[in-house]
Amino acid sequence: MKIDLTDTTASKINKALVQGRRAIGSPAVGMVLTLVIVTDEENAYDALRAASEASREHPSRTLVVIKRVSRSPRDRTTSRLDAEVRVGADAGTGETVILRLYGEVLNHAQSVVLPLLLPDAPVVAWWPVNAPLDPAKDPLGALAQRRVTDTYAAEQPIHELTARAEAYSPGDTDLSWTRITPWRSMLAAALDQVACEVTGAQVEGEEFNPSVELLAMWLAERLDVPVKRALSPGPGLTGVRMDTNCGPIVLDRADGSLATLSIQGQPNRAVALKRRETPELIAEELRRLDPDDTYAAALRFGVDRLGETVVPEPSVDARDEESPGSGSGSSGGSAAGDGSSGKDDASGGDDAPDKDDASAKDGGSKSGTAKKAAAKAPAKKAAPK
Repeated sequence: MKIDLTDTTASKINKALVQGRRAIGSPAVGMVLTLVIVTDEENAYDALRAASEASREHPSRTLVVIKRVSRSPRDRTTSRLDAEVRVGADAGTGETVILRLYGEVLNHAQSVVLPLLLPDAPVVAWWPVNAPLDPAKDPLGALAQRRVTDTYAAEQPIHELTARAEAYSPGDTDLSWTRITPWRSMLAAALDQVACEVTGAQVEGEEFNPSVELLAMWLAERLDVPVKRALSPGPGLTGVRMDTNCGPIVLDRADGSLATLSIQGQPNRAVALKRRETPELIAEELRRLDPDDTYAAALRFGVDRLGETVVPEPSVDARDEESPGSGSGSSGGSAAGDGSSGKDDASGGDDAPDKDDASAKDGGSKSGTAKKAAAKAPAKKAAPK
């Protein structure tokens, strides 16, 4: 059931909610929390669909706050509130109220939301995009016990992580952190199976994916070892390698669905580690409403304390295609048969004859011009001591 209200007030919206519950034959309120979604018109549909699916596990009253931009100066000074009330099958297992704010009421959204909150029930605020730098000090964030953001939607995710660390308050969380929950569980379980000491780690993933940095900071903070960040084409997180005194532990997921866990001395195992959608992430965040101290510790560790970023080298075939043709010139040839990078061809003073002999033994050969030049060149005298 849908009820449209134009130029309305919070009291009229509450009356419409009661009217809608009576019309569908469920006058009792069976919701466990209030979910406040602050978004724009472009992302409202996806956010509302995710909240509707999550409400199957957590029946809630969902308030979608959409701040509409007024075009003319006169419209910006005129306040108006439009609402759409959904109950029954149109709202999943809870209630949904879509609030569209115009004019000066944009700056007082908390005064519209406050009368619509469920009494004696926790409040969760979620910003799918354009989250404030300090959610706890935001007028709508101050109403919530739990504040959910998504650093992945920011233009500069890594800088956003630094801002989140500086402005962190108990109750803040991020969907980029929620995405790595299966990874953290799998890595912790892998370490429980061995009695080894971790000496270093490397996390591999897409370049602009804050989940990779968060996982690296979590490992560095919990294990107190240097952790490097490696780049890969994705999707998302693609692998974690932990070096131990008993051998490496590798969790590799190249296709975004199935991962392989490799532990020294044990057979490889296939692990289901698929990328989760937003409804699953929101449902997980709604399961716990207490402060996440583990997230706070990893976030405050700092991106700047991670090791240097490792850039993947081009494949052997790509290097062969980019290298110029050999066969002319004395310094451009490389030793064949042993994969040498050409260091043996460079002259090195008194060590040059020895290097030529070594390269000849390995299968490398110089051109005829280079041999003649070496034969005519006078021998160098030893430097006086």
